[in-house]
Amino acid sequence: MTKTKVAIIGSGNIGTDLMIKVMRASQHLEMGAMVGIDPGSDGLARAGRLGFATTAEGVDGLMRLPGFDDIEIVFDATSAKAHEYNAGRLQPLGKRLIDLTPAAIGPYVVPAVNLDEHLNAPNVNMVTCGGQATIPVVAAISRIAPVHYAEIVASIASRSAGPGTRANIDEFTETTSSAIVQVGGARRGKAIIILNPAEPPLIMRDTVFALVDAPTAALHEEIRQSIGKMIADVAAYVPGYRLKQRVQIARIAEDEPVHTLLPGGVSRPTHQVSVFLEVEGAAHYLPAYAGNLDIMTSAGIQVAERIAAQKVQP
Repeated sequence: MTKTKVAIIGSGNIGTDLMIKVMRASQHLEMGAMVGIDPGSDGLARAGRLGFATTAEGVDGLMRLPGFDDIEIVFDATSAKAHEYNAGRLQPLGKRLIDLTPAAIGPYVVPAVNLDEHLNAPNVNMVTCGGQATIPVVAAISRIAPVHYAEIVASIASRSAGPGTRANIDEFTETTSSAIVQVGGARRGKAIIILNPAEPPLIMRDTVFALVDAPTAALHEEIRQSIGKMIADVAAYVPGYRLKQRVQIARIAEDEPVHTLLPGGVSRPTHQVSVFLEVEGAAHYLPAYAGNLDIMTSAGIQVAERIAAQKVQP
């Protein structure tokens, strides 16, 4: 079976983990090139030792590589600003882009929620690590009951937050909040990220709070079942993704000032749904505590696999 060749722009932790996943676990993908801007990066060195084409001259260097025409899918693991330039260079040439930055040029994609809708998009955005972990839960709730407000808190090990993550904190909150609405189905969304300095480092933990209209016990059970199914769907491509404890659904007290969180023109919700998650990394290249990075690379690979699989379907 002929595999689809991919290039990875960004030779840091995420890019290197993507390369290892393509090599070890991919059914339809084949490494074509690793691209960076630091000639001394570990990712470029590893790719070179493994026999893959490399360049330290960014996307322009990629375009000059002899095998560039054979590359069909390009992962971008750089930064939001860099992706704007990279997309401008590559999209006119017909390359499919999977954007692991918060640039959000293309549609937001969370594989377990809306991948089928965007399989033919030229540039898809993988939101953020917090978005990949929590938006499936918001979507699972909104399929059962109206979600007037959803707030997510992503806590990640400080060690797993590299320069790119730290440089994009503002974009993280903006992109994730927007995707909670556009993909998750909430009327209003808010995102918070915490860099946890604990030693030894703790794995990624995520919390979802949703204010919903769910006045009956039957609806509560439907919400729990919907969340459980969604957890299994995500875990199919991120094995370390799991519930930390039972989903909590509590009536909102009459004196609780939830109106301050709600968009205008909506009725007062009846219940708060609280969901507690953790994400343990697969430790292909990154340490197991770096679930925040692993869920991004796993989601990106899932999208690329599905795009490539379309080519071989009868």
